[in-house]
Amino acid sequence: MEAYLRSCRDVLKGCSKNSTGLHVVLGNEACDMDSMVSALTFAYFLSKSLDCKKMPVPVLNIPRAEFPLRSDCTFLLRETGLSQDCLLFRDEVDLHGLHKNKQLMLTLVDHNILPSADSELEDAVVEVIDHHLLQRPTSPSCPVTVEPVGSCATLVTERIAQKAPEVLDQQVAQLLYGAIIQDCINMAPEAGQVTPKDSQYAVFLEKRFPKLPQRGALFQSLQNAKFDVSGLSTEQMLLKDMKAASGGDLKLAVSVIYMTLEAFLQRRGLQQDLYEFCHNHSYNLVVAMTISFNDNKEPFRQLAVYSSSTVYREEMSKALEKAKNNSLDLKPMSSPYPDVKAFIQGNTLVSRKKVISIITDFLKEREKKAYQSGNIEDLDLDDDSNQDQSESQQCPEDAGIEDDTQFPPTPMNSLVEGCPLDNGLPKISPEVLVEKVSKIASMEDTSPEGQ
Repeated sequence: MEAYLRSCRDVLKGCSKNSTGLHVVLGNEACDMDSMVSALTFAYFLSKSLDCKKMPVPVLNIPRAEFPLRSDCTFLLRETGLSQDCLLFRDEVDLHGLHKNKQLMLTLVDHNILPSADSELEDAVVEVIDHHLLQRPTSPSCPVTVEPVGSCATLVTERIAQKAPEVLDQQVAQLLYGAIIQDCINMAPEAGQVTPKDSQYAVFLEKRFPKLPQRGALFQSLQNAKFDVSGLSTEQMLLKDMKAASGGDLKLAVSVIYMTLEAFLQRRGLQQDLYEFCHNHSYNLVVAMTISFNDNKEPFRQLAVYSSSTVYREEMSKALEKAKNNSLDLKPMSSPYPDVKAFIQGNTLVSRKKVISIITDFLKEREKKAYQSGNIEDLDLDDDSNQDQSESQQCPEDAGIEDDTQFPPTPMNSLVEGCPLDNGLPKISPEVLVEKVSKIASMEDTSPEGQ
C-alpha cells in the first residue's frame, strides 16, 4: 500500500497532458479516522481492479495544514508504517478543474452528499459507501451502499473481503481494524455504537491477521492520541473535531472538545478566542460538546452553547433541551460568562451525530416558520450580535463530545474553509495531474512493492 500511496502523491510533481482522468475517492470534510481510512483503503482496493478505467486516488477532504490536528489519525499512520508525505489533500487537487475538463470520477465514502460548494461535482459521483442517513436521490448510474453500522470502515472491509480478499495485508488490515475499533468504542455494546456487522468484521480481521494489536490496547492508544490537546490553541481545539450546519441567517459550528467543560472554560483568553473564532470563520453560534472519562472509564459529557446573540443562544439551547428524539437530558450548570449556556448531558449515549440531527431539524423548522409567516426578515438577527466585543467580554467557549452513532445525518460543510493553519500548497493542474497518475498506474501494476 505504501508504494501505491506514494505513487498517488507523486502526481504533484507534474508531467505532460493527455489522460483519461482520475477516479477520486473522497471522504467527508471532517476527515476523522473513519473517513481517512475508508478513503485510503477503498481507493487501494479499486486500484487492484482489472477493469479500472481511471486511476483511483484517495483524497483527504481537508487542507494538508489541518491534518496534524487529527492526532489519532497521525498516530494510526505511524503505527502502520505509513508516511503523511504520501497522502493527497483537498487543497492539492483541483477537483473542479478536473470536472470541468471531464476528467473526474468521484466515489464518496463516509458521506453520501456533497456540500453546496461542491454541488457542481455531483454528476461525477459514481458510487457511495456510507453509514449515515441517506440524503441523496437514487440513481441507476450511481450505486449506493448505505447501512447504519458503527463504522464506514466496516462496509469497506466487507467489500474487500467479498470481492478481493487478497488486497488485505497486515498494513491495510490494521488501518481498517483501528477505524472500526475506535468508531465502535472498543466494540462495547453499552456504548451504543456497535452493530453485529461491525463485530463480524472486527473478528474477521483478528482471525485473518493474528498479529494485529490487542483490541483494548489499540483502542486505549487511539483514545490517548485523540484526547491529546496539549499545545493546541483554542482555535485548533475547535477545528480538531468540528462539523458545521447552517440555515437561513444562522451558521454554527459543532465542536468536540476532549476535556471537561470546567477545564475548557478556564483557558486563558478564552472569551477573546471564541469571539475571534466566530468572526474569522463567519459563525454566529458554537455548540461545544466536551467528553471526558471518570475513574471507571465511563464517559462524562457536557455541552455549552455560545453566541453573542441572546436570540440565537436561547433558541438553540431550548431546541437542545426540548429534543424528544435522542433526548440529551440536559441539566443546567453554572457558567462564568453571560454569552455561554452550560449543561451537563445526562444521556451519555447521545453523540454529536445525534446532536447534529437535532440541530438540522431545528434549522428546518426555524426556516419553515419564517416562510409561513411571510416575513423572511424573521430570520434576521434582531438582537445584539453586532455589539462590540468589549460589550460582551464574558463568554466562554464550548464543551465537546464524541462522534458516533447509528444512521445520523451526513456531515456537510464540516471543516472551515480558509483555515488560518492552511499554508496554501500549490494545486496541480487537472491535465498534469491525470497524465502523471495514468503513467504511475501502469508502473504500480508491475511493482513488487505495490503488491
